[in-house]
Amino acid sequence: MNREYLRWYSPRLHREMELLIFGHGGAKVLMFPTRDGRFFEYEQLGIVASLSDKIEAGHLQLYCVEGLAGETFYGRQDPAARIGRHADFEEYILNEVLPLMAAKNSHDCTIVHGCSLGAFQAASLAFRHPHLFSKLVAFSGRYDLTLKVESFGDLFESYYDERVYFHTPSHFLPGLFCEWQLERLRRMDIVLAIGGEDPFLDNNRHLSGVLATKGIGHQVHVWDGRAHRASAWRKMAPLYI
Repeated sequence: MNREYLRWYSPRLHREMELLIFGHGGAKVLMFPTRDGRFFEYEQLGIVASLSDKIEAGHLQLYCVEGLAGETFYGRQDPAARIGRHADFEEYILNEVLPLMAAKNSHDCTIVHGCSLGAFQAASLAFRHPHLFSKLVAFSGRYDLTLKVESFGDLFESYYDERVYFHTPSHFLPGLFCEWQLERLRRMDIVLAIGGEDPFLDNNRHLSGVLATKGIGHQVHVWDGRAHRASAWRKMAPLYI
């Protein structure tokens, strides 16, 4: 399997950024790690290995990026700075990573994927920029970071502004009436997977309801028990990506 490591200085983030590429061709998959994960997380968790048949056959090419959770949603700065740093991170993805992917691989299908916090990042990006993606695959996601569930708190500590609103799928999608954007969302293949005992099950069901009211087709797969863990994600990945 082709494995390539890249590192460069990002002018948008003012720091060095790293990523790993697996595979030589096929649909491009942009992969966001979990809260504590780095760009090599999916390799360490065995998720890359679970997709090895598709990668080696030239069906998928993975681009595993840093998530910057410690500088954004889980940073120590004030909430306004956290969402501002996330907006900078999105600009890095849009203007540095996606052009790199396009330059390396001309395949017309781009998939965005993530687990846990990575699922939020993948969904927020895809729902905000649906013209850039053919498919969204999100595992164990919380699509409202202001939501308090079990040990998961409001990551903005009651702070709220338009950037929080427009980066939070559970908030901005109900008020989305732009037909251009909705039409492109209706063309996207959207797959959500969540455990039946996972803390964010209700949030996934809420998001599913919002998508349905907008006429946006999607799939929700509810797995038995608690599936917010790598062993479940390794089984989900070859089924849904």
